[in-house]
Amino acid sequence: MLLVKTKIGQSKINSIGLFADQFIEKGTTIWKFQQGFDLRVGKDELDNLSESAKAQFLKYAYLNPDTQKYILCFDDARFFNHSDEPNSIDVASPDDEEGLDVAGRDIEKGEELTCNYKDFDADFDFKMSIH
Repeated sequence: MLLVKTKIGQSKINSIGLFADQFIEKGTTIWKFQQGFDLRVGKDELDNLSESAKAQFLKYAYLNPDTQKYILCFDDARFFNHSDEPNSIDVASPDDEEGLDVAGRDIEKGEELTCNYKDFDADFDFKMSIH
């Protein structure tokens, strides 16, 4: 669940992106998994979806390499785009196996929020092939 003010908009990276709608200070938690809001889904549960629903799900979900569960952000966090030099970083959390995304540096209002998919998505290569 996003914990800062954001908006979606036109991205230079991949058509649609997530943008800061406020100044975000370095170290601020940007996103945290929220049980009951974000979805945690096992691979076997995807077999119950139609092929088109499964394709849409996989486009926006990420696969946690440790739990082998898919996470689908219910809010606009699904519009984080990948960057090899992201402005947010994935950090471990003792409270949640999904970790947190925090600002790796100060982020200006209007700046696109990016993360490095390789840090948390076991389906990184697949994601890059469809974007």
